[in-house]
Amino acid sequence: MHGKTDSEVTSSLAPSSPNRAVYYVQSPSRDSHDGEKTTNSFHSTPIISPMGSPGRHSRDSSSTRRHHHHHRKSDKEWKGFDAIEEEGLLNDDGGRRGVPRRCYFLAFVVGFFVLFTFFALILWGASRNQTPVVTMKSILFDTFVIQAGSDGSGVGTEMVNLNSTVKMVFHNKGTFFGVHVTSTPLDLAFSELTLATGTVKKFYQSRSSEKTVTVTVKGNNIPLYGGSANLNTQNGKLVAPVPLNLNFTVRARAYILGQLVRPKFYKRVQCSVLLDSKKMNVAIPLKKSCTYN
Repeated sequence: MHGKTDSEVTSSLAPSSPNRAVYYVQSPSRDSHDGEKTTNSFHSTPIISPMGSPGRHSRDSSSTRRHHHHHRKSDKEWKGFDAIEEEGLLNDDGGRRGVPRRCYFLAFVVGFFVLFTFFALILWGASRNQTPVVTMKSILFDTFVIQAGSDGSGVGTEMVNLNSTVKMVFHNKGTFFGVHVTSTPLDLAFSELTLATGTVKKFYQSRSSEKTVTVTVKGNNIPLYGGSANLNTQNGKLVAPVPLNLNFTVRARAYILGQLVRPKFYKRVQCSVLLDSKKMNVAIPLKKSCTYN
């Protein structure tokens, strides 16, 4: 066998590389000659194909890999952000669902109670400014007799019989409520001695209306225990007028919103009247003889 020359060894050791394809690009040029026609000529310029440029291909590949790596990293970041945002939305939904319905119901009940109480207080305050009015009209004495007798224990004393009739007007000023009316006993007294008593029968007075009330005030066999000496009587009859006092309290109650708002009204009446034998069976006016508290 023949030994290889240095050139052959070098060529065998050199790395094989793919054949580079060469392309020729023809560019037109125009040659001008005097008196001759212009002819077109083409100059061939060799251009190495992209396959023959490994350096640029390597740079493009690395740039592409970096781009894809950055793109994948950005996708991961956006996916993580989307997951966090979705989790936050879920937490918000869970927070909203955390308020039970009974809390809303309780808030509604409390609000309704507060509003209803406020409305009831308004009605109560308005009703207090519409106090009923009591006006005394007259009193009529039809019987006054003093005679001998004895009390329940058998003690002998003088006894008095007195019958009278009292008239008054009750006016309900309430524009949006009626009232139930009653009173304490009407006491007709001489000094501290009660001679006759009467009672107002309970009645109902509708709104913005009035009623004339007639009460019978009488006393039968009321023991005087020596008090007849101060009555200025002779043979059981009055010799001079006797001052008497009439006292009682009118009570009225209104029911607003059922029985939830129940304003009460009190009117204390005090009248001074003279019992005169010359004015029996005659109505005595009380308009200027009474006070109201």
